Amino acid sequence: MDRVALRGLKARGHHGVFPKEREDGQTFIVDLVLGLDTRPAAADDDLAKTVHYGVVAEEVVAVVEGDPVDLIETLAERIAQVCLKHDAVKEVDVVVHKPDAPITVPFDDVTITITRSRV
Repeated sequence: MDRVALRGLKARGHHGVFPKEREDGQTFIVDLVLGLDTRPAAADDDLAKTVHYGVVAEEVVAVVEGDPVDLIETLAERIAQVCLKHDAVKEVDVVVHKPDAPITVPFDDVTITITRSRV
């Protein structure tokens, strides 16, 4: 399987279990690796036979900016489902970063990583 990666998609969302997270919002960063067969697109040099990663990026940002959820696990699942709606995409790895998580000790990042595929 071939891979198309999008790294560092940034969007502001209001996800989290604490009221301040819901009220103020924070930046979330998303990395995606889309698994697909790019041979048909490459053979015909045809965008319609692959995934339009620009469209995927816009859809993922819309999910992050959309309806709030408590858990980044839920957010990652929603993102994966959006990616898998594209016919060419057979599998997706999603990493959601929450670099401003409300943690009381010094840290660099909090992430959730999931892999989903068509059944």
